[in-house]
Amino acid sequence: MKIKLLFFLLVIGFSHFTFAKKTTPNEYISTYKSSAISEMKRSGVPASITLAQGMLESGYGNSELAKNANNHFGIKCHSSWTGAIYRLDDDKKDECFRKYKSVAESYRDHSDFLKRSRRYAFLFELKMSDYKGWCRGLKKAGYATNKRYANLLIDMIERYDLNRFTKKNKFKKGRIKNESTTKPIVRENYKDKKNTKVKAKQIIKSTNWINFVRVEKGDTYYSISKKNSISLTKIYSYNECNADTILRVGTPIYLQPKRTRGTKKIHLFELEDNLYRISQRYGVKLKAIFKRNNWEVGYIPQEGEKVYLRGRAK
Repeated sequence: MKIKLLFFLLVIGFSHFTFAKKTTPNEYISTYKSSAISEMKRSGVPASITLAQGMLESGYGNSELAKNANNHFGIKCHSSWTGAIYRLDDDKKDECFRKYKSVAESYRDHSDFLKRSRRYAFLFELKMSDYKGWCRGLKKAGYATNKRYANLLIDMIERYDLNRFTKKNKFKKGRIKNESTTKPIVRENYKDKKNTKVKAKQIIKSTNWINFVRVEKGDTYYSISKKNSISLTKIYSYNECNADTILRVGTPIYLQPKRTRGTKKIHLFELEDNLYRISQRYGVKLKAIFKRNNWEVGYIPQEGEKVYLRGRAK
């Protein structure tokens, strides 16, 4: 009986050890180095940076977020995210994080997250091998709140010689710039520059008393700015967007700053809604919508939930 009990305990102990085994740093590198290199060639984000961030943010793939949501970079939902979500206590309680179908999808979204955001645009002017510049730049741009974030990344890269993946697979800088979206004006306006003598769009007054035009087929942010004699920077600022925000035909593009409140008090959130579209529809700043509803930035309402555009949620 004692022998059977001892055998049973040994089996349970071995099973627990097997299931509790965690991925080591070298195993993580071996598994995901190809994805990092592939993303570097596609987007211009150095493989060393991608690997270091993935290792640090996911605890070498062992974190709850990595295991349950395939999120290896700690990217939160933000207002534009329309995919699956995962709730987790982080800097604040019950924060919203992006959930992916695969780790590969997480890697791709990480690259897009960096290259499509204006605040990270300056990073793509650095040499790909300048990992220290990238690490310090990520911290400066606010990727993480940890004061030691840059040093932690640098230490990770140097400890595991991650820069070797960048150096061995680097390619001409010109190609990186062509594939990157860090200079939005170049990306969208080649044809527009050939024909700047275009008929001005009819300005429409919105119900919130803000001048705007509606997107027509073939429009780009650059062409809209030219037709209406307004700088591209102001177009992006007034509409809380960047060059990679999709222009949908019929969508209002504001030529003046949106307001902090709307003429309508409440909008009931629908299944196909997202808060950015609601912000554009009513001419209300996205930041103001979060504030009026007592929501954290990145919160995604449920279908039928009230979105206050005037007054405040109780």
